[in-house]
Amino acid sequence: MTFDGDGTRVVHAGLPDPVPGAPFLPGPVFAAPYHLDPVAGQVVNGYGRPDNPTRRALEAAIGELEGGRTLAFASGQAAITATLLATVRAGDTVALPSDGYYAVRAFAAGALRDLGVNTVLVPTAGPYPSFEGMRLVLLETPANPGLDVCDIRALSAAAHAAGALVAVDNTTPTPLGQRPLELGADLVVASGTKALTGHSDVLLGYLATNDEDLLARLTAWRAQTGGIPGAFDSWLAHRSLATLDLRLARQSANAAVVAELLAGRPDVRHVRFPGLPADPSYPVAAAQMRRIPGIIGFDLGSAERVGRFLSASELVFAATSFGGLHTTADRRAQWGDDTAPGFVRLSCGIEDAADLVADLTAALDAA
Repeated sequence: MTFDGDGTRVVHAGLPDPVPGAPFLPGPVFAAPYHLDPVAGQVVNGYGRPDNPTRRALEAAIGELEGGRTLAFASGQAAITATLLATVRAGDTVALPSDGYYAVRAFAAGALRDLGVNTVLVPTAGPYPSFEGMRLVLLETPANPGLDVCDIRALSAAAHAAGALVAVDNTTPTPLGQRPLELGADLVVASGTKALTGHSDVLLGYLATNDEDLLARLTAWRAQTGGIPGAFDSWLAHRSLATLDLRLARQSANAAVVAELLAGRPDVRHVRFPGLPADPSYPVAAAQMRRIPGIIGFDLGSAERVGRFLSASELVFAATSFGGLHTTADRRAQWGDDTAPGFVRLSCGIEDAADLVADLTAALDAA
């Protein structure tokens, strides 16, 4: 029997068949070398860098959710740089989101440029250039931190018509929010550090694809460069997947309430949340996404006011990341993002909505 419910899928994803006396999720296998067959050599596990059974179980679990074969990496940045370096060559042109994760643009301006790879920066909401002559188009939707949304199916079709590969950064929505491979993308890449694992205690990245040639190339790249997650991190990530549906449901519900609060305050400007009907991303998000992530962007006007707001709040932790159990916020300009000095990215946790509203109201009043 096939079960389609998100809650059921995340609880059972990647688990082994039940064995009496065995745990539901076996503990991490800490091994670099393994016993080999003395005559035939490697049977299943040979050496921990190219393969590990704990990592393999995690990859099977994420693959079930994304709908593609999956490789886990030590971080989201390791996964996305592997994608870029394994698919492009000197003289190739890559399209990157101009409003996406800043570290990817920095990598392109440094390492990719030094390797002779050309970069075209494109806003997530458009306008879009012709993709003729491009090797790879990377989309990030919703974009981090601006939360613009693009039509994956339409852009994938346009890129493929021009002969380009399409990769989608699925960090913000997670595979429960949208499935880019089903919408035409060739490859999904994401940071599992954020909402996927959600407990703010793991660094993890992954990519997923159904293209066997791409998978073979990326598998060889990872084995040769060694950007793998450890066994314990892989086990923690797999353990955390089971609550993904519950965590996202509470975070999204909280974000909808908080976004309405912020949008109704005259001292808060430029509120962005794709779940608000007035948001410019709402039409595409409503048609494309299965659920809206718990991230909100807004502007408090100055760095000083952001500092006062964060200092006055009792529930919002000042931290740079998102998707965790605790509500967090940071001023993005301090990290080099091309945002206004007072722009805040707020990630709703799983606290009670009424408590969040009361705390945010008091903190904004104090600021």
